[in-house]
Amino acid sequence: MYFAYILKSIKDNKYYYGSCEDLNKRLLMHNTGKVRSTKSRIPFIVHYVEEFVSRADAQKREYYFKSINGFIWLKTNKII
Repeated sequence: MYFAYILKSIKDNKYYYGSCEDLNKRLLMHNTGKVRSTKSRIPFIVHYVEEFVSRADAQKREYYFKSINGFIWLKTNKII
């Protein structure tokens, strides 16, 4: 299984959008400072997750979250 996820930084209350195959391992990478784009914002918690059968579908959903239409959808559904 693959995941599209939203993490929330405890430090600054901002969100990070991503996709991966192993969510627990990816969260650990974020929280141990091994991801350059997020290491100044640790710690993170998992805020929202969707599960997919293919990597391509999870990546498409990640890109959607990052788009203006995805942002509007997330706000409308009170996810962020």
